[in-house]
Amino acid sequence: MSGKPPQRRPSALAKQVLGLYTALIVYGSWYPFSGWRSLGLSPFAYLTDPLPQYLTAFDVLTNVLGYMPFGALVVLALYPRRRGTLAVALAFGLGVVLSGTMEAVQTWLPTRVASNLDLAANAFGALLGAALIAPATGALLDRGLLRRLRLLWFRRDSAALVCLAALWPFATMFPSPRLFCLGDWPRALWLRADPTMRDALLAWAPASWHIAAWPGRLGAALPDDGWEALIATLTLFAAGALASLPMRPPAPRARLLLVLVAMTVCIKIGATFLQSEAGLVFDWATPGALAGLAGGTLAMLLALRVPRRWRAAFAAGTLVIALLLVNLLPVNPYFDVTLADWRQGRYLHFNGLAHWLAWTWPYAALGWLALSAERAWLRRRHAA
Repeated sequence: MSGKPPQRRPSALAKQVLGLYTALIVYGSWYPFSGWRSLGLSPFAYLTDPLPQYLTAFDVLTNVLGYMPFGALVVLALYPRRRGTLAVALAFGLGVVLSGTMEAVQTWLPTRVASNLDLAANAFGALLGAALIAPATGALLDRGLLRRLRLLWFRRDSAALVCLAALWPFATMFPSPRLFCLGDWPRALWLRADPTMRDALLAWAPASWHIAAWPGRLGAALPDDGWEALIATLTLFAAGALASLPMRPPAPRARLLLVLVAMTVCIKIGATFLQSEAGLVFDWATPGALAGLAGGTLAMLLALRVPRRWRAAFAAGTLVIALLLVNLLPVNPYFDVTLADWRQGRYLHFNGLAHWLAWTWPYAALGWLALSAERAWLRRRHAA
């Protein structure tokens, strides 16, 4: 029996997720990145300001919870070079620097207010997250049940795909005309384009194609609940098939996919509850949406029986079909009521982030699938 101590391994996934989470904090703190102006104040004048007149426990708790993952991720990313109390202290210091920078820059943003209370709450959140994760860092990354399960259940070098699958429930937060109606930025660009330019682009297509009539004809082919059920089924199936790709055969794949579906529904309900002013918490749960949830869940579970490469191909195909439908079908006129109610919610500055995530997730998934297919083709060509 060797007396050598166990080799401690750094976590590439922790570093990647830390970078992503830091970018999310920056985005949420400075959104909408417009209207910059100077009031002649020092960016650090907020440090000596009196406490805000209107103080709610909800806002303080939100700031604490927002920085807890940051502190935990810093400790995980520093391992094994820095551990224990030193890692916690560094996480706290980085939390103070990051939050202090975010608050200082808000001095020049008209829609934001720099606050010393926010800085204190954020710093405490980073410290709390770091202190909670520090004792379990070795068990998570080097030894213990969680690491063994990670190596047994998931393929190596699948960190990017795991992160992409983990983002799926959050990509569904922003309201859409139909459930899981993601990736509609081409439609948004088209509607914002100058009408003269749109007419010129349509004129390039043969008149026999009747492109301008496509949305109306497509919308009349099925009732709205039918289209919603189809889109939700296709998109949820694609997300589940994508999430199953890094899983090894010994993993409880069906249960993990059911957990993903449950997380998606819970996050959708929670986000709607926090954002909705009119109490439209379950307004998204139409008959078509519920049918799409059931159909997509059943389809992703059945797809576990087919080989991995076919699951990847099916995920890509269903995503392409769903994106075509999302961008061609006419928008439900009642959607404006839901969207107006959402925009009056508490987390106004996170709506832009949620919207961008809903816009880009399907294309990021297609990009990963395309790169994966290219790597597989190059390996086969090299082997031949």
